[in-house]
Amino acid sequence: MGDEQAVLEVAKRARVASHALALATRAAKDRALHAMADALLAREAEVLAANAEDVARAEAAGTPANVIDRLRLTPERVAGMAQGLRDVAALPDPVGEVVRGSTLANGLELRQVRVPFGVVGMVYEARPNVTADAAGICLKSGNAVLLRGSSSASASNRAIVAVLRDAAAEVGLDPDVVQLVPGDSHESVKALMRARAFVDVLIPRGGAGLIRSVVEESMVPVIETGVGNCHVYVDRAADLDKALAIVLNAKTHRTSVCNAAESLLVHAEIADAFLPRVVAALQEAGVTIHGDDVFAAYDGVVEATDEDFETEYLSLDISAAVVPDLEAAISHIRLFSSAHSDAIVTEDQGAARHFTAAVDSAAVLVNASTRFTDGGEFGFGAEIGISTQKLHARGPMGLPEMTSTKYVVVGDGHIR
Repeated sequence: MGDEQAVLEVAKRARVASHALALATRAAKDRALHAMADALLAREAEVLAANAEDVARAEAAGTPANVIDRLRLTPERVAGMAQGLRDVAALPDPVGEVVRGSTLANGLELRQVRVPFGVVGMVYEARPNVTADAAGICLKSGNAVLLRGSSSASASNRAIVAVLRDAAAEVGLDPDVVQLVPGDSHESVKALMRARAFVDVLIPRGGAGLIRSVVEESMVPVIETGVGNCHVYVDRAADLDKALAIVLNAKTHRTSVCNAAESLLVHAEIADAFLPRVVAALQEAGVTIHGDDVFAAYDGVVEATDEDFETEYLSLDISAAVVPDLEAAISHIRLFSSAHSDAIVTEDQGAARHFTAAVDSAAVLVNASTRFTDGGEFGFGAEIGISTQKLHARGPMGLPEMTSTKYVVVGDGHIR
């Protein structure tokens, strides 16, 4: 059986499984999530042995250490996966929630209610813990899920999915609510992207190249996630102590994530006071600054190009520029931002209001680090990704964002 036919077969099975899952009670879904968590812990050795195969293969291929770290599972990380499933079980069930409702003038009762998408495809890279996270979020929101991880984690993903499927079956759910997309070639991903008759939405999670490929090639609707060229703008009315702490946290707290700051903008009126402090602090933290002419006057600062200002570094690098005013900062962000998360540091409430209205990003922050753009930090309890698009969902995607809606209309012999 070729890749395309094999993918269509699992997609068809997912569609069938999704019909029953859409009708499952919260108690049934939560029971499955707890069973999956228990099974991951009980079969930890099996999962770790499979992961060791992936790690050994990656090391033999000369894979960078930071990528291997994302790939590697430990007993603590497996326990974290299990706890993540329990945390999702504790969240409210979005399915059936009434978004709005009314009785129309003619007496018809109208309700808009949340319903599952049906079948969700996930295409993601490296981190095998995403396999359990995505399965749990999709199951709780009533969706069957087709998981296509990277070939580097193939043994780990097979083992994790086998555990999750067995646990689902043990509590009476169709195990096909969680399936791996067969095949390791790009052809299998293409087949998933063409399976419009059986897959309702695709969510890519990974680097810019993966996301761009899925967005450009998919025939299945895509929720675009992740790429974060995030800015911190330090306004002329900023508290410079706050600004320094926010810039350092946004850039250095964790560099390999989409909500890390990649660009710093400073108002010209406070440049003389702030630049010596921020340059020294960033360099002490090991950050390479790619700066405009004003920043480049400082020792160790690399002269920046437009490409630097466009770059999502995901490393200890940051682009930096001095701007003449608030409007220039907004124009720079409009030109280079990926519309993920952009922040202003200011004590001027008028400037803050104008910035939040003018900057069109999924999250706009005032006097806070971009690192707060996260489902957990926002109190959503779970997140499948951060959407940078404008249709359906924007920002951290929790359980409600994994649903669509339908209208239920109740009459009493009404005719038009």
